[in-house]
Amino acid sequence: MFVEEFYTLSDGQFSFSKQQGSDFAKRIAGDFNPLHDPDNKRFCIPGDLLFSLTLSKFGVSQSMNFDFQGMVSGDSSVHFNDADNQITVENDKDKTFLTVSRSGEITQEETFVEGLIRSYVAFSGKTFPHIIVELMAEEGVMINPEKPMVIYDSMKLDFERFDTGSPEVLLNNNRFDVNGKRGMVIMNFDIVVNDQVIGTGEKQIIMSGLRPYEQSGIDILVNNYEESKRRFFA
Repeated sequence: MFVEEFYTLSDGQFSFSKQQGSDFAKRIAGDFNPLHDPDNKRFCIPGDLLFSLTLSKFGVSQSMNFDFQGMVSGDSSVHFNDADNQITVENDKDKTFLTVSRSGEITQEETFVEGLIRSYVAFSGKTFPHIIVELMAEEGVMINPEKPMVIYDSMKLDFERFDTGSPEVLLNNNRFDVNGKRGMVIMNFDIVVNDQVIGTGEKQIIMSGLRPYEQSGIDILVNNYEESKRRFFA
């Protein structure tokens, strides 16, 4: 599967270079979050790459809950543990970065699995600025434009059934729950095949360092994002 391009496998250990992580974020997800720039001191491997690798390795279950518990730094290695309907992604020091609980039937049909990965990751990559900026304006708060912190918290998938074909992930609704300097963005989506809804899902991301909304700061965020995107495609 195409995900193989973005990791190296050796003796059961999956390693990711900073360039692989950055390329996945930009090329596959269309995600230009500065945390995925190779020269960023706070660089981390995209959570969507861990999600994609999990599905490509274990297939899609009818119910899946992904709990992101830490950020994987560049040029580091992790391995999978699979037991009792729970998958964990850990390093050699037993630090857990992702826990996946799953139940129900499983499909490993490649067209379905790859289609779901590509569509979900593309959907997920549009979180900023497409969704987040509008939500911040509505709530009158914003993240630090100089050091934006937007971190994956969790996501889940629930299927009524599996179908032949390539799934499409479509936003259903979203909201932004603000609590002081922290906030949680919650996005609900439908999973559609041949114009039929076969499942639903939810993505949650944490934003920290919130401050009063200022359009000048938002302009800096969006301009930096667009400039990063322009440089990449140039």
